[in-house]
Amino acid sequence: MIEQIAIGLFGVAAVFLSQDARPRRRRFACLFGLASQPFWFYTTWKAGQYGIFALCFLYLFSWLRGFVVHWVWRRA
Repeated sequence: MIEQIAIGLFGVAAVFLSQDARPRRRRFACLFGLASQPFWFYTTWKAGQYGIFALCFLYLFSWLRGFVVHWVWRRA
């Protein structure tokens, strides 16, 4: 139950922020996306949904890309 709540809250926040017109807010989308990933991995593994589990790695890579672009390589 906690996993589903976390996926819902973090996932919706990530999508919502990714569509914000303000870049200062949009950069937080990847943080919420990354926060949801452990819950995705756990839930899909526990449920035996191995195809979605594999897709979680692609989502993880995508959110990490956003993290690097918006937080690591941040330009002044």
